[in-house]
Amino acid sequence: MATLPLLETSNRIVIDLLDQQFDGLIESLRALTASVPSNLLYKQNAATSIGENILKSAGVIEQTFGGITANLWDDPFEWTLPETLSTEARVFEYLAEVKSLKNCAFVSFADDAMLLKLISIPSGEPCRLLELLLKTIVRASDYRGRAAAMLKLLSGEDATRFII
Repeated sequence: MATLPLLETSNRIVIDLLDQQFDGLIESLRALTASVPSNLLYKQNAATSIGENILKSAGVIEQTFGGITANLWDDPFEWTLPETLSTEARVFEYLAEVKSLKNCAFVSFADDAMLLKLISIPSGEPCRLLELLLKTIVRASDYRGRAAAMLKLLSGEDATRFII
């Protein structure tokens, strides 16, 4: 009788999947930044520019993981101004810092059960860690999508070929 190979079990399946999603999001912000001509990065054509939306997306991630790792829930707006991160290289440096902060948090997550723990957030309402991470991905992805749409608009790219 043939036996089935033992499936590798892990108590970090959801954590690892979330980690991959955040890595993919940060990498997509890098790719998007690299694809933006320097003269369009902070061009104002609406309420916010491509670059500002990229920084807001990364800032949402930074704020969440700063809160998780150091209970520092400050809005990164002050140090992510276009004047400070004025070039593609500076934006790349910032994205690397955000990824590093995210990595520190994920290393500290022992197992998937930890995702169900309640944590305190600035609103005062306790929130499950999983819920906070999912809300962060959604908010950061929204800003990333706005940046991609703005790039399409400013570059005159054909809408039928564009997928966010």
